[in-house]
Amino acid sequence: MKIKLTVAIILITSLLFCNSIVNGQNAPAKVVAGIPVNYNEDSVGIYKLPDPLTLLNGKKVKNAKTWYKKRRPEIVKLFEEFQYGRIPGKPSDMSFYVTDKGTPAFGGKALRKQVTVCFTKDTSKYKMDILMYIPVNAMKPVPLFLNLSFTANASVTDDTGIKGRYVWGRDGVRVPVKPMGGFGRMDIDQFLSEGIGFANIYYGDIEPDFAEGVKYGIRGYYLKPGSTYPAPDEWGAISAWSWGLSRAMDYFETDPQIDAGRVALFGVSRLGKTVLWTGARDTRFGMVIASCGGEGGAAISRRWYGETIDHMTHPTRYFYQFAGNWRNFKDDPSDSPVDGHMLVALMAPRPLLLQTGDTDYWSDPKGEFIAAVAGGPVYELLGKKSLGTDVLPQAGVPILNDLGYFMHAGGHGAMPADYKVFIDFMKMHFF
Repeated sequence: MKIKLTVAIILITSLLFCNSIVNGQNAPAKVVAGIPVNYNEDSVGIYKLPDPLTLLNGKKVKNAKTWYKKRRPEIVKLFEEFQYGRIPGKPSDMSFYVTDKGTPAFGGKALRKQVTVCFTKDTSKYKMDILMYIPVNAMKPVPLFLNLSFTANASVTDDTGIKGRYVWGRDGVRVPVKPMGGFGRMDIDQFLSEGIGFANIYYGDIEPDFAEGVKYGIRGYYLKPGSTYPAPDEWGAISAWSWGLSRAMDYFETDPQIDAGRVALFGVSRLGKTVLWTGARDTRFGMVIASCGGEGGAAISRRWYGETIDHMTHPTRYFYQFAGNWRNFKDDPSDSPVDGHMLVALMAPRPLLLQTGDTDYWSDPKGEFIAAVAGGPVYELLGKKSLGTDVLPQAGVPILNDLGYFMHAGGHGAMPADYKVFIDFMKMHFF
């Protein structure tokens, strides 16, 4: 009975999430966790963004060498200390187990591959499954669209051979989820038909997404003796998920069918934050497509619009996703040495597409656009093309330069039609 109830709760939550994606967020909450929410541009106030091209010592960054050698490492370190937390390196005893070497799928259009990545010497506990589909007619290593997913690999498409049929319930119990339509389902054929591989990872394999998840996830393995929770400057769950994506890249670099230099990371909402932070800190990823990352992602915290640091880090909400230090800026985000535009800048010169929705007020689509504009000078310094405008485009009009922005007409998440834009962006930069 307990398992059935947990599965029912997961399904209901999934359906509600899907409805928000399809119908938009036209009546956003005005108070969250007892904290008022501002949706009025006139109430945003005046703020000043830190200059991504000014070193901590006050000197200006005037060339690519100074950016790569000095300023970029400074910014990464600031994000680690004050927002996402410090992350361990590659584990020495990690191993890969190929459980499916290439089974025909999609009517012979693709080969299905599955790999289990074991993070520790003990292969029974800390591990994740990677599901991959490779175009069957590929004559050379293919680019890859890597989806960090809210649900199990088996839910991504109709394929009875997929491993990974379990998700985490909020009570710390892994429960089975049958393949189903709707939430988590992807149209994989649209990638295959363009010569692009597809991969999927369930984020809960790395660490469960709830406050007590540290007991079951990879952060728990790395806790210092006698500790029950990471230190205030150590990794939150977003950094844990990001760390897991880097371990996936460790595998991709060994697979001759995958071009590890042409992997596009994709995630929605908190996973949009995750893929953006991953691309920022791990330069092996050739592209990031971040959907509705909002506060804690690309949106400008200093704007006081929609979700804020106070909302995110409130003890009843998502404090566990970030370093404890980030809560220190809940009253005045201007005290933080970093903001969303600096995260955007860390992706340069690699392609970055920020995708959002014009009614997703909670995630602040305008704030993400402002971040892209403010991060643009770093792209230009490195010889790449920024947005090229400071005028917010209309919904449905994509900007697909090296730094891109696309706002659909609708709410939170990615709509089916958005994937055509994602594929166009990949083809522009990877082919």
